[in-house]
Amino acid sequence: MSVEKIIESWKKNKFKTVYWLEGEEEYYIDQLVDFAEHKLLTPEEASFNLTVFYGKDAEWAEVLNACRRYPMFAEKQVVILKEAQQMRDLEKLQAYVDAPLSSTIFIGAHKHKTLDKRKALYKSLKSSAEIFTSNKLRDDHVPGWIEQYVKAKGMVVTPKTLSLLSEHLGNDLSRITNEIEKLTINLEGRKNISEDDIEKYIGISKEYNVFELQEALSSKDLSRSLRIINYFQLNPKALPIHMILPALYGHFSRVYAAYGMNEMSQKGLFFNNSHALQQAKKTMANYGYDGVEKIILLLHHYNLRSIGIGDTGTEDASLLKEMVVKIMMG
Repeated sequence: MSVEKIIESWKKNKFKTVYWLEGEEEYYIDQLVDFAEHKLLTPEEASFNLTVFYGKDAEWAEVLNACRRYPMFAEKQVVILKEAQQMRDLEKLQAYVDAPLSSTIFIGAHKHKTLDKRKALYKSLKSSAEIFTSNKLRDDHVPGWIEQYVKAKGMVVTPKTLSLLSEHLGNDLSRITNEIEKLTINLEGRKNISEDDIEKYIGISKEYNVFELQEALSSKDLSRSLRIINYFQLNPKALPIHMILPALYGHFSRVYAAYGMNEMSQKGLFFNNSHALQQAKKTMANYGYDGVEKIILLLHHYNLRSIGIGDTGTEDASLLKEMVVKIMMG
């Protein structure tokens, strides 16, 4: 069941006795926990019937005892276990999951990973609870997610600005939403998000970023590529190499995959927007199939060197410069 469907059922006062929220993506788990903590009970009901535990400090017996209490002056009570992954003896919660109290809504938030499906606790949860698994968004889905989020807030973003955001912020949805909220406040009612706004309020240079480096590489523009890398060298916190190389790999691997598509319409659907499609066409024209394959191999090679495999400590900027020269001249 999705976040939206769970919240919709809660709004209709339709509850399971146990909800287990788990997975790598914190954003959706936090959404559900926040709603449960602040919306399932009225303020008056919550003063007697809301109990929140934190896994690091919680004792399993205290959690079970809280779940087995009856509500006071209300039909339901809510018990939330945050950061469940940090709780000792987590498996002992199985005793309650097997025999939950109908007047208790128990919500466990298990972040960063999922339970071992071989364990008895998971088997009990699967049998009687609502399990929600929050997976990290795939990198190629991030631009579309940002676009929908911005649209839902009544704002408009250009394809290039969208690419800047997605390439710089990655797939951390909490970070993305925080930065967009910051933009919303600073735009003071203006609806269009520009590249200047991104630079001013989020700190992403509109001229020197991984998106522009990707554009320069696609265009086989060596001097521009080196200027951007020089900027990274002078501003090492702007974009470290471990963020640059995966972003470039994402672009060139999508281009490589597009060679296997017969129709241009298929290619169009494969890329995030018209600008990305045009950039892919430019890459194909300048490098060809063999050239793109070679670039992917080079990106893999320099990624290994950047983490110290086969390299004695070459500076990141030097690695990038060496790599782009080989891409364009080799």
